[in-house]
Formats: sequence, structure tokens, C-alpha cells
Amino acid sequence: MKFDKPAGKNPTDQMKVIGKPLDRIDGPLKTTGTAKYAYEYNEPNKGHAYGYIVGAAIGKGRIDSINQYAAKRAPGVLAIVTYENAGPLQKGMFYVDRLLAGPEIDHYHQAVAVIVAETFEQARSAAALLKVNYTRLKGSFDFKALKDSSITPKRGAYGPAPQSEVGNFKGAFDTADVKLDQTYTTPDQSHAMMEPHATIARWDGDKLTCWCSIQQLNWGVRDLANVLGIPKENVRLISRFIGGGFGGKGTVLSDIVAASLGARAAGRPVKIALQRPLIFNNTTHRPATIQRIRIGTKKDGTITAIGHESWSGNLPGGMSESATAPTSSLYAGANRMLHLRQAVLDLGEGNAMRAPGEASGMMALEIAMDEMAEKLKMDPVAFRILNDTQVDPAENKRRFSTRLLAKCLSEGAEKFNWNRRPDSVGTMKEGKWLIGMGVASAVRGAPITKSAARVRLNKDGIVTVETDMTDLGTGSYTIIGQTAAEMMGVGIEKVIVKIGDSSFPESSGSGGQWGAASSTSGVYAACIKLREAVARSLGFDPEKTEFSDGKVHSGSRSFVLRAAVKTEEIVAEDEMTYGELSKQYAQDTFGAHFVEVGVNVYTCEIRVRRMLAVCHAGRILNPKSARSQVIGAMTMGVGAALMEDLVVDKNRGFFVNHDLAGYEVPVHADIPYQEVIMLDDVDPTMSPMKAKGIGELGLVGVAAAIANAVYNATGVRVREYPITIDKLLGKIKIDA
Repeated sequence: MKFDKPAGKNPTDQMKVIGKPLDRIDGPLKTTGTAKYAYEYNEPNKGHAYGYIVGAAIGKGRIDSINQYAAKRAPGVLAIVTYENAGPLQKGMFYVDRLLAGPEIDHYHQAVAVIVAETFEQARSAAALLKVNYTRLKGSFDFKALKDSSITPKRGAYGPAPQSEVGNFKGAFDTADVKLDQTYTTPDQSHAMMEPHATIARWDGDKLTCWCSIQQLNWGVRDLANVLGIPKENVRLISRFIGGGFGGKGTVLSDIVAASLGARAAGRPVKIALQRPLIFNNTTHRPATIQRIRIGTKKDGTITAIGHESWSGNLPGGMSESATAPTSSLYAGANRMLHLRQAVLDLGEGNAMRAPGEASGMMALEIAMDEMAEKLKMDPVAFRILNDTQVDPAENKRRFSTRLLAKCLSEGAEKFNWNRRPDSVGTMKEGKWLIGMGVASAVRGAPITKSAARVRLNKDGIVTVETDMTDLGTGSYTIIGQTAAEMMGVGIEKVIVKIGDSSFPESSGSGGQWGAASSTSGVYAACIKLREAVARSLGFDPEKTEFSDGKVHSGSRSFVLRAAVKTEEIVAEDEMTYGELSKQYAQDTFGAHFVEVGVNVYTCEIRVRRMLAVCHAGRILNPKSARSQVIGAMTMGVGAALMEDLVVDKNRGFFVNHDLAGYEVPVHADIPYQEVIMLDDVDPTMSPMKAKGIGELGLVGVAAAIANAVYNATGVRVREYPITIDKLLGKIKIDA
């Protein structure tokens, strides 16, 4: 099915199942511990062996020799795989990292060997006996020192072209009535998901099956086949449950490659889970940025010039962090300039992490907007609303399909009691706590991609959906089930959802905020075909047939749904593809974040006291799971603002705090009550589902809202994330 004109009335508009806050259908499995994640599959009589990855002990250089003598003779060892016996390996097509190093070492903890043994303990013990001799070379580890040697990259991770200009930015900025020119920095950050990267690999002849933790199974099949040099048809990936990914499990990484190589060498299925201290340097992360933002306005606050330059670093050929993406479309302004630059670094690969580009970019842009509002002596909410636009400012042609940014800001301000925010900084106090409020806008693109599904109807009236879509804890199982139930006119209890298997029809996969709208649209397309087959089986005209309350209706006649199945089950399969609507309309999601903080006058401890997100993201398929996505994203925003910082050893070239003891993320005690408001709306230009993604919208802007609240509380402006105690100590004025 091709979607090439705005959706009219269709079966999803019944909203009998879609749009309801149903519990997750996979919830009982997860809460009872019976949901099987990648590392937990144990097939009887298959004799799993265990793999252990050895990471490079240097940040840059080459392997001179690998002495395997003691390791090979260690108890239980079945095989050792290094570049010397792995055979030819290619890079993947999404990540640029070489997933097995040798003889060159590109970065610290790059995989140099995998030890396979009968038990995990034996594999780990043997790994300690492997002697790798290196020649250490001088590497590039200091991003800030390389800033001036950065070049314009060929591509960004997401968003507009790396360099663009509309109008005459320099001229407009130079002649603006009021000007801001500030620099902001964000650090390297880790996905720090709960479930480690893990794989069980098994060969059956030349066929490879992997139970893995991968978000995009279509990418995974493509990349694993490419790395190993085998046909795609010989690869099957199973990823039924994922314990968090945030972009860090987009496709193939070292665990699946090492498990596949180890299983081939040992002649046994092999399971590998990356040890937590290896994950931070071995896999991917969100790269650090340096961002310069310039804004020029008229005296009344109308933006006349806005420029955003951002620097980041990566391995050769890696993507650039597209921090300028939100500035391309968020606010009006006739004269605009965006420029990305990238340095070559010998650190682990920088790549997609929840809302790549926008998350980092909004951490800077939305502080700059507050600073500009202060210069203008305007309320920060009013300043943002003044510069709202219904036309994509980067092109000045495409209208936004739907855009309720101003409503998000105004309704949020009213709900949050924004009028109580003190105009003068550092003036609201409760005992030893200074109180402040902050706001930030939110924008995130609404991409939608091709997705397919297969649906089955059996003689008991049960509808089964099959698609290789994945669920990172986001609720994919449930919204896919709701879609099938709505389309076939049955309750959710009559639907079985099977996902996370690459042998099923190829879906959109999970990532980039495209999963929900895309995967359910594929199910919609397959259900349309199933509805047609059911109607014909009952002698009805498909165009005049309705499905509701477990029955099929046409005129005065009706049958229960299962009556359509005469002998064998009815099966239908289709995919949803897209025409040119995304070129006719700018399709984005919008929101506003409001935060209240308290800052201890004496210790400078920061506590987040209240949080509110107002989101505009088309039809909300399941308000309960959507809210969970937003509050999880808001929690990540607290981490980004106040805690998260991968610290680089600039001499030896690695992230020092490479575990969950040294890399701090929020815990329950850090997070206050979080309120989420979702504006009731649909976007008929997106798909028949009229929905958009929401999982990344809940993150962008949160960190800046916290930064703005800290400033409002203390009068101390911190432009270097994270906002830690040391950046406030000695700077807060304490009244006698």
C-alpha cells in the first residue's frame, strides 16, 4: 500500500482500542521475569559455550604479537579468535568501527580477541592469560585542542546539510538592534542502558542464527552478512525483548560479531554479554560538542538573524553530531546560518543516541534563547511564542503539517504557574534553598519509513500479527496489537503479536522516533488486505464492509469474524510505503518543558522539584505507554543536565569512568513528580494512523530548561554541561 495523499476517515478513527491507555500486553512476562532477553535463551542439548571479549589496552597503535600459549591451555578453552584466524572481515554500513581489531588499533577497548570456553568463568580466566604486545602510537584524544583543525563533514547523523545559509546572516546580525554571541559545550555521554549488549550465535551448516539485542533487525541482517561476507539469506536474527537501547543497539556491534566468529571456530553455539566496563569504550556514545550561537533581534524581540555552529569529533568516516538540526526549523528568522565541523578523534565511535543532534543542540539553543530574552527584558515564554512560525524557516515554502508549539508553551505556562516565576534572579527562597523556574521549547523530526507485516486469522477468531519490529521497552507489542484489534474489530485479548524475528516481514525497526507510526502503518496495510479477504470469504463487498464488536457487517447482514475461516487460516501480508507528502509538508513534533529547581545556598546542591512536559505529536496510540516514554526521556534530560559526563584521559585515550559507578545517571531519589500533557491532535499527512513518534521529543529541551531554572534560582549562568556543584561554588551571593 502506498500512502501518497492525506488520510481521510478510516477504521483507526473508531478509537475503540487505539488511543486507549491499555496495559502492556508483554507486561506480565516482564514483571514475572519470564520474558527472555538475548542472553537468556538456553536450548536443551545444544551445549552452549561462553565467549569473553578482550579489549585493546591502548588508545592508538598496533598489535605486534599475540601469545596464546597459556590461554589455549587453560581449563575449558575451546577456541581463541583474533584477526589472525578470523578470516576477512568488513565494516558494517551504519557504524564505522572495525569490530575486531588487528593489526591496527583504532581506539581503546576495541575488540582484539574472543576467548570461547565451556563456562563463563573459564573464558574470563583464560582471557587474563592472553598476552598481547602493542606498539603505542600518538593518538588524537583532546577534542577541544583539535577544534581549530576541524573540517566540514560530508554528512551529519541527522538533520540539515552540514553547512547552509539563508539570506545574509552576517549582515543581519551585524546590524541587529540586540545581539547575543555565546559558546556552550556538551560532554560525551553514554547510553548506559540496563541490558548489556549480548548475543547467542549458532551455526547450522552455513546458516547463522543469533539471539541478539538489536533495534533494527533489517540493518542487523544487512550488516552482519556484510561483515562476515555471507549472503543475507543465511542470517536470521531474533530480538524479542530489548532492555533499553537509546540508539546504542541500532545494529551490529562487537558482541554479535564475536559470538558468530566464536561459534564457527568452536563448532558450538556461543553466548556473549559485554562486561559493563567494556561497553563504554567498545561500543558507541553521544559525542561531545562545542556550539557557538548568535542571535540578532529587533528591539521588539523579533529574530532577524540566527546562526548556529557546532564542532564535534569522531573516528575517521564517522557521522557528525548534528547539533544544528533544531535551529534549522524551530524559530522564525529571515537570515540563518548553520555549520557543522568535525575533528578526527581516536576514541570509541560517536553515533546515534536518543534524539541525535537535537538533544545536544537544544541544550545550547534553548539557553541562548533565555539569555536573549533577558537582554530584551522579555518573558522567556513570550519571546519564544513571538518567534513561532507555521512555515519551515529554512525553506520559507513548506508549511508545517501540524505545529502547536505556541499552544504547548502557553498551556504549559498556565499549568505550571509560570506567572509565579521571579523576574529577578536569585530572589525566591525557601529556607536554605534558592528556587528557580526554567522553560525550553522542544522539537524533533517526525520521520516515517517503509514497514511491512503479516496478519493471520484462524478459526477461533484469533488475529496474529508477525513483523520484525522490536520493542525496547517502548510498548511496540501493545500498539501493534491495538492497531490489529481496531482494524479487525476485536478486543486486544483476541490478538497475538509476534515481533523481533528477521524471518518475519521487514518493519521499520525501532529508532529515530519513527518506530511507532511506521510499524503500526505496516500493520494497517496488512489488515486492509485481511479485511478484504474476510469480506470476500463472507460474500461481502470489501468497500461496504465494517468490522466491529467481533463481527463483520455489511448492510443488514453480519457474521462473527471467525465465520470467514472456512478451513485453513486466512493470511494477508503487505507493506506501507510513502509518496511525496514529506516534501510538501514539514513534519515535526513539538513540545515545551517546564522545570522548577531548588539550589542549596551553602552546598550548591541542585534538586529538581517539579517537571512538566507538554507534547504535540499527532494521534497518541496509547497514552499510558506514550507517557512512560516521555517521563523516561525527561529523566534522561535530568542526567544530561546535572550528571552525565564521559571523562576522557587525554594522554592515554579512553573514557575513564567506564562503569555505572563512575558514570552517574539519575536514580529514583533524583526525580520528582513528572507531569505530561499531550495535546489532542492528528496529522493526516503522516500515515493512515495519523500519528507521530514521541519517545525523543520528551528529551529535547529538558536539560536547557533545568539550566535556565538554575540560573533563575542563583543568578549563575553555566554554559558548560553538566551543571555540577563546582560550577556554582563561590559564585552564589548569600545574603547576610
